[in-house]
Amino acid sequence: MPGKSSNIGQFWQELKRRRVIHVITVYATAAFVIIELVNNLAEPLNLPGRLPTIVIVVLAIGFPLAIILSWLYDLTSEGVERTKPLSETQEGEKPAVPNAWKIATYVSFVVIVGLVALNIVGGTKQLRAGDIQSLVILPFDNFTGDEELEYFVSGMHASLIGDVGKIGGLRVISRTSSNIYKGMDISISDIASELKVDAVVETAVMCLGDSICVQFRLVSTSGNEEQLWTADYMEEKSQILNLYNQVTRQIADKVKIELTSNEERLLSKTQTVDKEAYDAYLRSYAYWGDLSTDALDNAFEYLNLAIEKDPSWAPLYAGMALVWGGKLQMGMVETKLGRQKIHENINKAFELDPDFADSHFIHGIISTWTDWNWETGEKEFLKALAINPSDAMSRIYYAHLLMILQRTDEAITQGKLAVDLDPLNPLVLALYSAVLKGAGDFQTSFNIIEKALSIDPEHQFAQGQLERAYYNLGEYDEAIETFKKGLSYVFSEEVILSLDSIYNEQGRIAAYKEIIRLSKLYAQENYTKPGNLAQLYCRTEQYSKALDELEKGCEAREPNMPYIATNRPGFIELYDSTRFIAILEKMNLPLPKD
Repeated sequence: MPGKSSNIGQFWQELKRRRVIHVITVYATAAFVIIELVNNLAEPLNLPGRLPTIVIVVLAIGFPLAIILSWLYDLTSEGVERTKPLSETQEGEKPAVPNAWKIATYVSFVVIVGLVALNIVGGTKQLRAGDIQSLVILPFDNFTGDEELEYFVSGMHASLIGDVGKIGGLRVISRTSSNIYKGMDISISDIASELKVDAVVETAVMCLGDSICVQFRLVSTSGNEEQLWTADYMEEKSQILNLYNQVTRQIADKVKIELTSNEERLLSKTQTVDKEAYDAYLRSYAYWGDLSTDALDNAFEYLNLAIEKDPSWAPLYAGMALVWGGKLQMGMVETKLGRQKIHENINKAFELDPDFADSHFIHGIISTWTDWNWETGEKEFLKALAINPSDAMSRIYYAHLLMILQRTDEAITQGKLAVDLDPLNPLVLALYSAVLKGAGDFQTSFNIIEKALSIDPEHQFAQGQLERAYYNLGEYDEAIETFKKGLSYVFSEEVILSLDSIYNEQGRIAAYKEIIRLSKLYAQENYTKPGNLAQLYCRTEQYSKALDELEKGCEAREPNMPYIATNRPGFIELYDSTRFIAILEKMNLPLPKD
């Protein structure tokens, strides 16, 4: 051990004699200063985003070279000289360290200590890559003075969210959750905290005519609230799509996210749109969330008008396919005609712009619930998500397809991602609860439904999921009460009271038999889904009749049929039936897992 200590000591003395220690100190200080300068000047001087990385790599390569050169050579008052080996020096000879080396070493040491202290405790923290991974674009403020233009301002908000969603390195909160905060007196920091995001974008529309005047403000909420970027734009309405791309690129730059080559390609595309066509498109968009006859007719009319003005714009045909899908779902058109129109329009959208994410999403919906083409459905959802990873609706419906295909773990993963993207959307929450129910987690499914209904107590789809959640948990009193609420929209109060009486006097099965009778009465003049009737037959233990209805549903290609093997209440008892297995085989669906 003494010999080893002696060797280390001699090596240390040799490093000092050859000035290696001095060079390391000075080089480290210079490198530290250079890196700080590049980081601080890159944005003001609009230097390339990769420059800091390149500088660090060059300095790292230079470090061992500097050490090797300092070992071999010495800088003296007479110039650069080769350092004498220790064996050539006279005994007791101690090389003199020039004052310049001493001063440079001491100054370097002080500078390093000072810079480290400044980075730890001093000054404003510099935003770095990875600090901002999520943001919300708040509803646009309409300062045009014309409230009738609100549909246009709202449409611009949705369009920008879709555009910024193309940035794969960002989680962008969806429009429904963002809209919750419209007109609310709540601070940016509180909004960010509730949505668990790192930044907020505020936007104000100042003028809206042939030209559009817009102000943007990007604020970081990770740590202290800090304005990262503000800008004013005045753009011709026909160039509005290019404006969204420009703003998206600016946001990516300010939050230090380097775009992928595909993202660069998507955001570099330039396209103009007829201003009247764009106006009609946004008017149509306002009706897409409503499946009533009047809403679908209005959406159809505005889209036709837009297509007349600009027949080369892909989103118009994607929207038309969606409207035809709504008409088909609501029984407003004959099945063959509806499917034909859906495919005509979606194929036209693909022909005009294969990079429009909504076209792939809509095609995924059609392929899954209309065509029962599971392979194409999955491919289309994945294409939509490759273009816009922050599209909550693509994720939640993809989760449902995965659930239908018995890929439960993947379905839950996609469902969680959808909720993270749109946490205040009752439809997304209700759809996620169905995924959890399909996984057999009935209690968590119930909890999620309660959250959805706390946001919108009258949400019809969530109400339907609540009834199933109660039934799965064995809470039959609550299940009947919830079912009655739906029946009350169709039947008189007297009929509902008679159902109460049957349930109280004869029990649950008798009550569901009465509901079957009422459903058949309603079906005499209205369309009733065979799958719903099959579910009621299962609850009354009339399994043969339930299978009769499922076979009808399969023949009619009822959109809800794909769910029959996903833990739907009552259907579990049919899983061993040869008739049930035959239906699944006909639909090309996997058998339910144990």
